[in-house]
Amino acid sequence: MPKKRKIINDPVYGFITIDHPLLFSIISHPYYQRLRRIHQMALAYLVYPGAVHTRLHHSLGAYHLMCNALHELSAKGIEISPEEAVGAKAAILLHDVGHGPFSHALEHQLATGFHHENISLHIMHAMNKELKGELDIAIQIFTNKYHKPFLHQLVSGQLDVDRMDYLTRDSFFTGVSEGVIGYDRILKMLAVHNQQLVVEEKGIYSIEKFLIARRQMYWQVYLHKTVMAAEKMMVHILQRVRDLSKHDVASLKTGSTLDYFLHEFDGEFNENTLQHFCALDDIDVSFAVKKWSQHPDKVLSELCTRLLNRQLLKIKLQSEPFEETLITQKRKEAAEQLEISVEDAAYFVFTDEAANTMYTKRDERIQILYKDGSVKDISEVDNPLIHQTISAPIKKFYICSLN
Repeated sequence: MPKKRKIINDPVYGFITIDHPLLFSIISHPYYQRLRRIHQMALAYLVYPGAVHTRLHHSLGAYHLMCNALHELSAKGIEISPEEAVGAKAAILLHDVGHGPFSHALEHQLATGFHHENISLHIMHAMNKELKGELDIAIQIFTNKYHKPFLHQLVSGQLDVDRMDYLTRDSFFTGVSEGVIGYDRILKMLAVHNQQLVVEEKGIYSIEKFLIARRQMYWQVYLHKTVMAAEKMMVHILQRVRDLSKHDVASLKTGSTLDYFLHEFDGEFNENTLQHFCALDDIDVSFAVKKWSQHPDKVLSELCTRLLNRQLLKIKLQSEPFEETLITQKRKEAAEQLEISVEDAAYFVFTDEAANTMYTKRDERIQILYKDGSVKDISEVDNPLIHQTISAPIKKFYICSLN
C-alpha cells in the first residue's frame, strides 16, 4: 500500500508535504483547525490590509522549515531517528495551538494568568491522551526535557524555525521587505555541537541580517503605533465589559464561549476551561464588538464603534515618559467631548511603554561554531555592526488620546 501524502500549497514556500499518520491526526484535529480562525498578527490588518493570514498558515510554515532543518542536520551526520524527527515536527505544528483570539493582543485578557505556551502544553496533553501517547516525544521536545536540546532549540530559541517563519511570512503578507531574512541560508548554516544548536562561522552575516530584520519588523510592524492603539482599544473594551459586569451581566452576554471567560472563569485551567478555550476564536470577539457597539453604556459603545470603523485613538511616541499634567488635560478634554466622567475618560486617554531588544542572553543563545572547533556567543563576535547594539533594549513611551 503506497504511503499517504498530503501536499499543501503555501504562498510563501510553495508545496508543503505532510507524510506521517501522526501529523495527519494533528492537522485534522478540531483544536488545530481552530487556528484557521485566529489572525497571526491580531489587528495589524488595520494598518497593513494584507496581514490577514492565520495561525494555521504560520504553523504549517514553521513545520516546513523544521522539515528542512532536520534534513540539513541529518545530511551533516547528526543522528536524528525517525521518531525524533516526527516528534520535532509535531512539536512545531502544535507550538502555537494555545493562542487565544487575536493572538498576543489579548494574551492576558481572557485566560488570565496563563501564557499561550502553558495553554499549548495543556492542549498537547489532552491530544496526547486521545492519541494514546503518540505525542510523548513531541511534548518532551516542547518542554526541553528531551536529551537532545537542539531539537527544542529548533522549536523555541533565539534562532528557531518559529521566528524564521513569522518574520518571512509577516513580511510577505504586509509587504514590508525589511523582514526578509534569507531563511534558506540560515538553515544551511545550522549545525550541532555538544547537542546544542549552533551556526557555522560562515553564517554570521546571515544571522546579523536576521537580528536586524527582527528589530526593524518589531518597530515597523509589530509595535507600529497605530497597531498598538487599535490593540489597546480592544483591551480596553474587554476591561470595560468586566467593569460593567459587576452590576449588569445580562446586557453584556454574547451567547458565545467568550461569556465564560468574561464572567465565569475562576482562574483554574481545568478540563472545562480547556473545552471552552478550544471553542474560542477571533469570530467570537469580533461579533461581541459589533454587538457591544449598540450597548447603552457610552464608553463601551464608543470604543466598539470606533474600532469597527477604524476611527482609532491618536497615538504619540517619545523617548521620555509623558507629564501627568498633559494626561490630566487630555482626559478633561475627552470627558467634555464625549460627555462622560473624567474617570471614564481614562479608557480613551492613557500612557504606556513599548520595548524591543534585538537579542537577549538570558534564555536561549545564538552560538557561532568556528572552524577550529571553538564556540562563541553571537554577542561576543568581533563584528562592530551587531556588537554595539545587539543587547541594548530600545524603549519608547506613548500616549493615546482622542486628538
